[in-house]
Amino acid sequence: MAEEKAEEKDETTQESAAPAMARPLILGRKLGMLQHFKEDGSVVAATVIAVEANLITAVRTKEKDGYGAVQIGFGVIAEKKMSKGERGHLKDLPPLKHLREVRVDDTTGFARGQRIGPDRFAAGDKVNVTGTSKGKGFQGPVHLHHFTRGPKSHGSDHLRRQGSVGSGTTPGRVFKGLRMAAHQGVDRVTVKNLVVLKSDEARSLLILGGAVPGPKNAIVMVRKA
Repeated sequence: MAEEKAEEKDETTQESAAPAMARPLILGRKLGMLQHFKEDGSVVAATVIAVEANLITAVRTKEKDGYGAVQIGFGVIAEKKMSKGERGHLKDLPPLKHLREVRVDDTTGFARGQRIGPDRFAAGDKVNVTGTSKGKGFQGPVHLHHFTRGPKSHGSDHLRRQGSVGSGTTPGRVFKGLRMAAHQGVDRVTVKNLVVLKSDEARSLLILGGAVPGPKNAIVMVRKA
């Protein structure tokens, strides 16, 4: 009987919602962009984000770990696609593909298995969206830094090439941080103060006004501003 009661208690904990947060957040998957028509008939560009319920997979406390944080899991996958270490970390929780750890000031009330759903966001809320920008490969200075191109005629070979980078005899070297050709994209980017146009809890969708970083199917974190 005691074991049955313990199992019932665990199941209740796993299905319960996480406590309220000062700045609610949720992990989601960018589905793409569309046109959203407002009630007044105006149309705005919008991004659709799938926000299936997130699960809290671990709680870090100052007493045990030296800092306060909660680890959030998102995206159910087949168990065979996970390593033994990943499966062991989640233990009795469903297999999840993406894990993110977020610092919180107070971890009181948080427990493994609690759910964070899209019901924490309502139309009109302002949110910050963090994701990884699209990768654009190795780019030259004209594309990357908007440098002016060189001449096209009279045998010029500097149409889109880097200009002078040295500093003459003194100091006779290239300064650190000089803008040159480099890899572009795949950066952590946060877009602030996007407006929630619609929160569809039934279909686990958030519609945000404007664009968010990353390609389709990119994982993003939505957090109240």
